[in-house]
Amino acid sequence: MSVVVLEAGRWLDTQEDFLNDELSMLGTLDWDDPRLSDGENPLKLGRMNTGRAIGGTTVHFTAMKLRLHPDDFKLRRDEGIGVDWPFDYEDLEPYYDKAEDFVGVSGPRDTPWPGNRRSYPQGELPLNAGDEAIAEGFDKLGIQWRMTPHAVLTAEKEGRSPCMFYGFCVQGCKSDAKGSALVTWVPAAVKAGAEFREGCFALRIETSSDGLATGVTYLQDGELRRQPAGIVIVSCYSIETPRLLLNSGVANGSGQVGRNLMVHPASIGYGRFAKPLDNFVTPPVGIMTQDPYGTQGGRGFKRGYLLNRYSMFPIEFATSLLESQPDLWGPRLHEVMDRYPYWTILTSQNEMLPRPENRVTVSDVKDAHGVPVARVTMSYDDNDRAMLQHSDRYVEDVLRAAGAEEVLMSKGQYHVLGTCRMGEDPATSVVDPYCRTHDVPNLFVCDGSVFPTVGAANPSLTIEAIALRTAEHLLSKGA
Repeated sequence: MSVVVLEAGRWLDTQEDFLNDELSMLGTLDWDDPRLSDGENPLKLGRMNTGRAIGGTTVHFTAMKLRLHPDDFKLRRDEGIGVDWPFDYEDLEPYYDKAEDFVGVSGPRDTPWPGNRRSYPQGELPLNAGDEAIAEGFDKLGIQWRMTPHAVLTAEKEGRSPCMFYGFCVQGCKSDAKGSALVTWVPAAVKAGAEFREGCFALRIETSSDGLATGVTYLQDGELRRQPAGIVIVSCYSIETPRLLLNSGVANGSGQVGRNLMVHPASIGYGRFAKPLDNFVTPPVGIMTQDPYGTQGGRGFKRGYLLNRYSMFPIEFATSLLESQPDLWGPRLHEVMDRYPYWTILTSQNEMLPRPENRVTVSDVKDAHGVPVARVTMSYDDNDRAMLQHSDRYVEDVLRAAGAEEVLMSKGQYHVLGTCRMGEDPATSVVDPYCRTHDVPNLFVCDGSVFPTVGAANPSLTIEAIALRTAEHLLSKGA
């Protein structure tokens, strides 16, 4: 196939453009175009959940590389909630394997939870002092834990360095140890002949009178251009993908484009310990537990969450606390920040079930290009709130058991998923099991927007597995 990739962001050089400096990198990798956010629990948009560069959000993701669990795929069949994926875990498993092998995922030798690889391509990252403290809390409470699987090398791979423990994963990895798309999938695509065009802002998917996609109009350097195509694949993620489809007036015969937006709500606990905990010398994510994952009896809510230890550099640490602790000011803020090395973070990642009223629409407000901007509406329901109450207590209990002398709590939201649901029925979904839109036979959507449900796992590995499965189908069947 002859492939052209249009990317709104820049093509960044990991050596020249990435700096091991938190302040200098603020905004460099983020999609910070105007968006409207409303609902009872409006999303904080920008840095946390969308990227703007060749390689996308993976350029500044934390590198957690988790699979969904087998029971995540059949919630309607097995529990009478949510919806089912149009295939099973076993159908995606070989593509999980391929993605982990290609990227070079490091992970533990064994895991006690379903849906995790038994032997990862590379050995796990070492524990730091914060991990050791949290592990003690887990052990005291009888909670199983392991080092989180990471898209971070612990040994050299095809010219990429093993992790140098700079800690600047979310500012852009200078050593290429982190397996972002920029240093893995993109070079492979270029080697195979794909052309990447940076600074190209897609305006509209064009269609012909016979209902087929014919190409994309886009802006580059202020000039309106058109790229004809026999197949169009949209991979702009869960806000910009529905925005582009809605502004183009395509693929929405079901009325489902933009609906069923999901995030991972989070309970974030900050624990202050008696000794320094090395917040800044390892990748940000440390050990995890999936013991609270999935539906369990007697908790008062459906589904569940995971926990992982997390490190923040000082700016993120301070701003994250201030957003949730308005009284943390003046001398008290100085006191907390002066003891920054003594704090570590334990955060949950909670599963949200799909609801059509959580959605992305387009507003009357227009951006600098004259394109209607996305309006993102998010509200939690009783199940979300009950789960957050439970995860609040769980997080604080672990921190206290670990020996934290002080605990501060806040809320967060990770990832944006859904809005172009995958399914068999054209009346209730946007794309079929191979990501082809039901309405336009040669138009595909392949990104996190196609998730019918989200589990409590980070989405990047599942996105890559779905992409491999879709690509294999395209190459064998064509459009």
